[in-house]
Amino acid sequence: MKTVQIPETLFIQLLNCHLFNETDEEQEQEIQTALETKLNALVGRRLYSAYKTATTPEEREKARQEYLDLKGYRESYRW
Repeated sequence: MKTVQIPETLFIQLLNCHLFNETDEEQEQEIQTALETKLNALVGRRLYSAYKTATTPEEREKARQEYLDLKGYRESYRW
């Protein structure tokens, strides 16, 4: 099973939220934003790895297009 690293501050915020129920709306929003950022990074890394390790040109192109879509590159800027 793979592991995921998060900043120490996010870990402490998660502990406070789930174990001690000590969060307000602002902290919950910070946690949500940090987790969404981490999830986007994980998805981006997965797509990039799929692009680099694809066995067929079709798989490689599909992964490349998904990666560029995720990063927000417009069609006119792609090669």
